[in-house]
Amino acid sequence: MELNLYGLECSQVILKVAAKAREIPVGETLEVLADCPSFPKDIEAWCQKTGRTLLSCMDEGDGKFRAQIQF
Repeated sequence: MELNLYGLECSQVILKVAAKAREIPVGETLEVLADCPSFPKDIEAWCQKTGRTLLSCMDEGDGKFRAQIQF
């Protein structure tokens, strides 16, 4: 499952991820695309806080990031 959040402010990105998390079954992976500069730090903190596993968070260049979260 992919969630494209390009163009959203940093706080909005985490709020959208949290809202989507309610729909994702245990064992599934969510891929999140974002271009907020603090996204890598924010998504890592959110995963730690919620008990999700951050599989990866890659810098794709041009200020864009791709994270994979295991639920």
